[in-house]
Amino acid sequence: MMNASDKEFFKALENLAPGDDVFFSDIVGRLVFNDAGLIPVIAQESKTGTVLMLAWMNRLALEKTISTGLMTYWSRSRQMLWVKGESSGHYQRVESISFDCDGDAILCQVNQQGSACHTGRKTCFYLALNSEGTRISVGTSKTLG
Repeated sequence: MMNASDKEFFKALENLAPGDDVFFSDIVGRLVFNDAGLIPVIAQESKTGTVLMLAWMNRLALEKTISTGLMTYWSRSRQMLWVKGESSGHYQRVESISFDCDGDAILCQVNQQGSACHTGRKTCFYLALNSEGTRISVGTSKTLG
C-alpha cells in the first residue's frame, strides 16, 4: 500500500519536463509492491509493440533483471525467481524498463526470442473476445522452437 509521502512523490513527478530525470534509488523504494512483495510487470515486444505477457516481480527479480539484462520474474506457483527462457531457450532481453505514473506497475520492452507463452505462442494474449461479446476466438498461431 502506498503511503501519503509516496503519493506526493509520484504526483510531483507529473510536473517534470521531458528529459528531466530522477535517481532510480529514489523511486525503487517507493514502488508499490503488494502484500506478497510483488509488483505486476508487462513484457512488450520492443519492435512490434505486441504485449507478450503479464507476470510478477519482487524487488530481487527487478534488480536481477536490471543487472543481467534478462527478464527475471517471481514465480508465484514455484515460489522462486525464474529467468524467462532458462529452460526453453526463449529468452527476453531487456530493451527498456518504465514505471507507471503511480509506481504500481512496470512495463518492460524486450527482444523476445521464440515464444513468450508456455503454450508455444508468441504472446500469452491469444484469446480474443469478438465484437458482440459472445465468443472467444483463438489467435496467434504457435511458433516452432
